[in-house]
Amino acid sequence: MQTIVNPFINKDLEMEITQKEENGILFFTITGRLDADSSPEAEKVVHDALEGQTTRVLFDLASLEYLSSAGLRVLLSTAKEMRRRDGKFVLCSLNEFVKELFDVSGFQSLIPIADSVESGIEMLS
Repeated sequence: MQTIVNPFINKDLEMEITQKEENGILFFTITGRLDADSSPEAEKVVHDALEGQTTRVLFDLASLEYLSSAGLRVLLSTAKEMRRRDGKFVLCSLNEFVKELFDVSGFQSLIPIADSVESGIEMLS
C-alpha cells in the first residue's frame, strides 16, 4: 500500500485540499469552500495530480461547506477527464447543501455519488 499525502491549505481562500494515493485510487478531500476564489488553485492541484496514469478518482466532500458554479466546474472537468481515460470517478459524503446543488443542476446523472467513502471505494472497484 502506497500513500502519498500532498496538502494544499490557503487560509485566505478558506479551503484545504488533501490528496493521497492508495491502492490505485487517487483520493481528494476538500474542506471549506470551493468557490470562485479557491477553484483556480483546486483545479491546479487536481490537474497536477492527474498527470500520471490515474484511472480511479474519489472526492471525499464530507467537510465541503460551500460549492459554487466555479467549484462545480472543477469536479465536472475531473469527471470528464476520467471518462476520456475510460476511468472511474465518484463523489462521496456530500452534505445536504452540496447534494441539493447536484440534484437541482441535474449533474447527479453525470457523476456517481456515494453516501460514504467506503461505498465510493466499492464503486471504483
